[in-house]
Amino acid sequence: MELQNVLQQRRSIRKYKQQPVEKEKIGEMIQAAVFAESWKNSQTPRYHVIQSKEMLEQFKKKCLPEFNQKNVADAPILIVTTFVKDRAGFLRNGSPDNELQNGWGIYDCGLANQNLILKATELGLGTLVMGIRDERTIREFLEIPAQETIVSVIGVGYPDIEPSMPKRKTIEEVSTFY
Repeated sequence: MELQNVLQQRRSIRKYKQQPVEKEKIGEMIQAAVFAESWKNSQTPRYHVIQSKEMLEQFKKKCLPEFNQKNVADAPILIVTTFVKDRAGFLRNGSPDNELQNGWGIYDCGLANQNLILKATELGLGTLVMGIRDERTIREFLEIPAQETIVSVIGVGYPDIEPSMPKRKTIEEVSTFY
C-alpha cells in the first residue's frame, strides 16, 4: 500500500471484530515504531502490550473512563505507550538541552506512535489513540517504572466499521508561508 493511501485510509476505530490479532503483526507495528526518528537517536518510547482477555477486561474497567471503555470494548489488543524520562532533550550529564526538556520525549513518542498506527493501517488493522485514562492506576496495574512517562493507550484490532473521513482543514488554514 502506498503511504498516501495509508494516510487517507487511517481512521479512529471504535468497533472491532471478534478476531485475534496475530503476534507477528503486533511485532511489525512495534518495529515500525522503532524506526521513527528521535532526539539524538535516544529511542526512548516503550510499548506495554495487553493481549490476555483477563488482563484486557480488568485494564479497561480499572484504567479507562466509561466512554473509552465503550470505545475499545471489543479491542483484542491495548498498547500503553510510554517514554523514558530525562533522556530525550537532555545532555548526558542530565542537564536540559533546551527549554522543552521532557517535551522531546513526548514528541518522540508521538512520532513513533504515528509509525505504529500507520503500519497497523497498512496491515489491515484499526486503531484508536486514547489520552484520557487513569495514569496512576495504569502505572500500578502494569508495574510501569517511575522513570517512564505514560503517554497514551492505543486500541488495536480488525475494524468492524468503516468510518468516513472527518472534514480536514485546508493547507491555507494551517500554514503560513514566508
